[in-house]
Amino acid sequence: MGKAFETLEAWKVAVDLATEIYKVTSQFPKEEQFGVTAQLRRAVVSISSNVAEGKSRNSLKEYKQFLKIALGSLNEVESLLMVSKNLGFIK
Repeated sequence: MGKAFETLEAWKVAVDLATEIYKVTSQFPKEEQFGVTAQLRRAVVSISSNVAEGKSRNSLKEYKQFLKIALGSLNEVESLLMVSKNLGFIK
């Protein structure tokens, strides 16, 4: 599969998303530092990490599995953003 994950558009978008999430969550209430903020940051970093790790695998089957994990993390981020919106942390 190769190791040039930096060339993947999905990886680039995931890194940009993680950067934005970190900026946004820096404005969340301090009491959420170990709650929604931490969980959201872990989940968003997991997206690009799994895309990168999958790209380094030697089989298409393994690569697809890591992409599925990345998709799961993306869904987790979406869910956490909805919770954050409902709590008034974001618009």
